[in-house]
Amino acid sequence: MPERKDSDSRKLLLRLREILAAPGDGQDRLDRITHHIADSMGTQVCSIYLFRDSETLELCSTEGLKAASVHQTRLRLGEGLVGRVARYGRPLNTADAPSEPGFRYMPETGEEVYSSFLGVPIQRVGEKVGVLVVQSRDARLFSEDEVYGLEVVAMVLAEMAELGAFLGSQSDSMPLRHRFPVLFRGTTGQEGAAEGRVWLHEPRVVVTNPVGEDPQKERARLGEGVAMLRTTVDSLLAGNQMGSGDSAEVLETYRMFANSRSWLRRMEEAIDLGLSAEAAVEKEQSQARARLESAADPYLRDRLHDLDDLSNRLLRILTGQGKDTGAEMPENPILVARNIGPAELLDYGRKLRGVVLEEGSVGSHAAIVARALSIPLVIHAERITTEALNGDQILVDGDMGVVHLRPEETVANAFRDKMAMQAEAQQRYAGLRDLPATARCGTTIQLYMNAGLMADLPSLESSGAEGVGLFRTELQFLARTRVPRRGELASLYTKVLDNAQGKPVMFRTLDIGSDKVLPYMKPQDEPNPAMGWRAIRVGLDKRGVLRMQLQALIRASAGRPLHVMFPFITEMGEFEEAHRLLMEQIAREQRLGHAMPTDVRVGAMLETPSLAFAPKKFFEMCDFISVGGNDLKQFFFAADRENERVRRRYDSLNITFISLLEQILQRCNDARVPVSFCGEDAGRPIEAVTFAALGFRRLSMRPASIGPVKHLIRRVDLGELRQVIDDAREQGETNLRHCVTDWLARQ
Repeated sequence: MPERKDSDSRKLLLRLREILAAPGDGQDRLDRITHHIADSMGTQVCSIYLFRDSETLELCSTEGLKAASVHQTRLRLGEGLVGRVARYGRPLNTADAPSEPGFRYMPETGEEVYSSFLGVPIQRVGEKVGVLVVQSRDARLFSEDEVYGLEVVAMVLAEMAELGAFLGSQSDSMPLRHRFPVLFRGTTGQEGAAEGRVWLHEPRVVVTNPVGEDPQKERARLGEGVAMLRTTVDSLLAGNQMGSGDSAEVLETYRMFANSRSWLRRMEEAIDLGLSAEAAVEKEQSQARARLESAADPYLRDRLHDLDDLSNRLLRILTGQGKDTGAEMPENPILVARNIGPAELLDYGRKLRGVVLEEGSVGSHAAIVARALSIPLVIHAERITTEALNGDQILVDGDMGVVHLRPEETVANAFRDKMAMQAEAQQRYAGLRDLPATARCGTTIQLYMNAGLMADLPSLESSGAEGVGLFRTELQFLARTRVPRRGELASLYTKVLDNAQGKPVMFRTLDIGSDKVLPYMKPQDEPNPAMGWRAIRVGLDKRGVLRMQLQALIRASAGRPLHVMFPFITEMGEFEEAHRLLMEQIAREQRLGHAMPTDVRVGAMLETPSLAFAPKKFFEMCDFISVGGNDLKQFFFAADRENERVRRRYDSLNITFISLLEQILQRCNDARVPVSFCGEDAGRPIEAVTFAALGFRRLSMRPASIGPVKHLIRRVDLGELRQVIDDAREQGETNLRHCVTDWLARQ
């Protein structure tokens, strides 16, 4: 790149830094910036458009256009050439602007029809801030050096905006970054409501000085930082204990990026034009994001996370801003993160009031742990990590999948009223804790709780649950970087049974695969993992792990009853083989002289429609059956419960699904085998009371749902509700929800 261009660019950036440091309001700064850019580039026009909201750009400053149009001219995302630059995050350079597709002439700006147009996005690590535009009467194409130089200037503008340099520059009605309320509509990961303060899992790196005075010094700093980064990645690879699986591939990708000459060269070129080392890293990160986000290849899009993580590591090295910033966790912290693993979430434990994630799924590890901790979780809250700051007030509505960041007082008051009503209802439910879930007709329903952590066990007493209908044993595997030892598991299971104080605990053997991939297990490249190698299929193929887990359960149950159930049984042969394996381990432990359980009950989880049609012998072999409602529903309706487009389309009270449940109940009753319903729907009062009317006498749910479900069951006559269901079927109804809710409203 020619030295003169480097010199001109550095002079402009140094001038921008002077403008930033000088006294004056935000509008004055913007006006001086557009004047100096136009003067430096020899153009008649320079304009800065900033986002008013996610879909609207506002002209906030201009040199060359009509001053009265500032804060009056607005463009929708994608509208005109400016809107195109904003939408796609890429420069637009043309010598004949009026002939470009989507060109829009704006007479309100008093502009002439300028021939030359160069627009570059003002963006920071994927966060769209606005668009910087220069225009000229001459029909000329701006050179590559000029385009690149303007991108460098735009990078500095993005950093200046982040630092609040333009606060007060917009009209009173225009939102300002990190000041005004923001509403995020996500997806419910775990119900509940919480108010607190933001605690960022990975605080944003703040670049306080985007302009570098001495390019040689900045190059040297960058070189030292990259060398340290490479050493860190090499150490991670050398210390990787996870074999040649996905984690190793990620680290190899890191190494490839860290050793990329082109990556380093592009950052050095940005430094030569006047950026600091940190700003050069962010500029390259932002441009790489724009390229990868639009890539058709999903593999390339996935590499975006790798590049982001690597760039953030380098930024922390250069700025000295580690993940531990020294900030104190606020009272009532609500964790905000792009995503988080189960071990990291468990480290926070019950200190958190809630969790908000940009990514994740309803069946993700984080969701499983959040349910176990009984804290509200909202997922798919897009861009919240770029909006939120540590300490911001935040309201999490897990019931509606909504998050209010920096809420207005009226919103906060309404939210607190909702929480107060929920707390009052929980107090009423607490009064039912020691009473049975006996309906008005005299039928008693046993209510069990789901668990997966030791932290869940106190809920056995406080919720009034009659036992643990599902203990998820995979959480102890998911939270570790290696396979837990038999002794460790036996000790844990012993503590679980001790804390249960004689109440039954149904231990589900390891249910991994699908959305639950162990960090030390090589992931399988499966097009549909939910229907692939998972649960009992993994256990029967990897028998060493299953045997070890069964041995731990047997030892933990010494002198006490043992309840074991095998997950995702789809045909009788799988249950026979798993049952035989358990009996072999019991015989082995007895030969070794270990104390035996006083009683062993072996059950199966019925999670696929196929098992409802199993031979009678299967039902007779089982000591109990648990209907896994979440999986059964998704396979019955062929609707992936991780897919937001379809998972809410189908209702558990659809008459076809109800008919399947009735068939399962009939098969179990014929074989005289106890059957329970376990899953999210068991904890929803309307669904729960309907299942009870069908004939389910045991329901298993999260602890917080036991009170509301028991409250409703005690108020109804299940025989009358059964008649309502039968009448609806005879009348040709395809869904029971309306008739059940109407009947309940009349009670």
